[in-house]
Amino acid sequence: MTGKVFTKLFLSFVLVLAIGTAILDLSLEGVVADSLQHQLAQSLTEKARLLARDADPGNPALLRQLAVGGESDAGAQVTFFGRDGAVLASSQRPIGTPETPPEVRQALIARGGVGQSERDGQLYVAVAGSGLVVRLAASLAGIQETMHVLRRDLVLVSLVAVALATMLAAFLAHRGAARLGRIVTFANRIAAGDFSARVEEGHLDEISGVAHALDATAARLEASFNALETKQRELTALLDSMQEAVIAVDPAGRISWSNTVMQRIAPFAVRQGQALVHAVRDPEVLACVETALNERQPRSGKATSVAPARVFEVNAAPTPGGGAVAVLHDVTEIERADRMRRDFIANVSHELRTPLTSISGYVETLLEDTMDIPPHAREFLATILKNANRMTRLTEDLLALASVESGDYKVKLQPVSAVTLVHDAIESLTGMVLDSDVSLESAGACSAVVLADEDALTQVFGNLIENAMKYGKSGKRVLVGAREMDGYVEFSVQDFGPGIGSEHLDRIFERFYRVDKARSRESGGTGLGLAIAKHIVMAHGGTIRVESELGSGATFLFTLPLASATAPVPETVRQL
Repeated sequence: MTGKVFTKLFLSFVLVLAIGTAILDLSLEGVVADSLQHQLAQSLTEKARLLARDADPGNPALLRQLAVGGESDAGAQVTFFGRDGAVLASSQRPIGTPETPPEVRQALIARGGVGQSERDGQLYVAVAGSGLVVRLAASLAGIQETMHVLRRDLVLVSLVAVALATMLAAFLAHRGAARLGRIVTFANRIAAGDFSARVEEGHLDEISGVAHALDATAARLEASFNALETKQRELTALLDSMQEAVIAVDPAGRISWSNTVMQRIAPFAVRQGQALVHAVRDPEVLACVETALNERQPRSGKATSVAPARVFEVNAAPTPGGGAVAVLHDVTEIERADRMRRDFIANVSHELRTPLTSISGYVETLLEDTMDIPPHAREFLATILKNANRMTRLTEDLLALASVESGDYKVKLQPVSAVTLVHDAIESLTGMVLDSDVSLESAGACSAVVLADEDALTQVFGNLIENAMKYGKSGKRVLVGAREMDGYVEFSVQDFGPGIGSEHLDRIFERFYRVDKARSRESGGTGLGLAIAKHIVMAHGGTIRVESELGSGATFLFTLPLASATAPVPETVRQL
């Protein structure tokens, strides 16, 4: 780079010097030649005027004598012409030459009476006098010889000047190239990541100003890079100290960073620049990251094949640079504990069913017996039967909840119209309202077709309607309806009771959560119906929520996807 700059600068200097010297020489030669010729013309003009003053057109002998004497004195040929252009006398040419020279014609018509021309290596000057024209002709050989000597001297002087200037140009070009070379070296060091590089130029010219600006920029870059490295080390230490595995990918799906936890749990080596699919083979992790990359939306999932016998909760989110980051939280122990809890509840509930059935059967037998039983004993037996029945319902709900929460729970999706689901729910639960003063009515249903398991949805409608009848009986009626939305159908169960306070809405679907514990126990509820309904709806790929205000009743709403707007729900969606 330095050599190229030096060559360019040196050749530029030499070219400029050569062109400048050549132009100067040519200009000087032209000026000197014009000056000498002008001086010769003036000298001839003055001598011609002197001869014209002394000349007498009517005395040929005197004209001949003046012509010869004038040539001797002036060193130039002298010729006298008449006003008609005829030669009157000449120091060399014979008289009577018919041709009239142009300088003579010019002198006759010019205001100053002077004519001048140049031909055949001679300078001719004519001056008009009284009745005649005097012309002097001088050779230009002297001027040409002088110019030859001047041209030779100029060439020698120019060569010496160019040689000296070339050496100076070489020195200046080398110095400039060296300064530029230091800047190039500085730029290469900065590009290589060495932010301690400096140009260190003195205060000389604009290049020095550029160098000082580059040094200041490098200093700021070094400080910023050091601060960035410190923050990156802190961030790396923080992420490495996490219990969660973290992996980041670029827009092309290549790994850009991962913490030590991710490198430890991945079955294959995790290297920067490697495609994510080569390091992690779990489909749920890849699907979450792909959604974050392509749709720029966060996505969560559950991965079971990242590491043997380990379960991870995956959360992927897009990053501002176009990539994505995924966090894998190990929930193996939580899943194991939850599975043990479900198994325990299922086993306990199953074991309680037989003794509870026996207790209920024996108590019912005693109550139906006609033998004389004291009133207080009959009252005790009724209480025992009531609580045994309540425990039986509780065990059944626990078994149902354990079933829908288990990983083996599946729904059998079939296309069915929304109006059919609403009609069947009202039809199947009509017997429940016969002994109460609450009416079960339809609020209207659309004919859209949804994907649903009819048996499972009967349980959902049953739990929601039973809940509405228990806690909204003061409203005297319960409405069941369905309406088509954008890509799904929204089903509703509405009561007109006292409503639910806003502080309870977020927890209403939790297990055993009760808004009014005393009234719930009196009504015989188990506190599991809404939790069961929530899990069944989620297994269908829908959502469930409640809208309520105190004194205005409550409306439970859940959605199911349209059969025409979605493909069959995959197993990962059907299972919880």
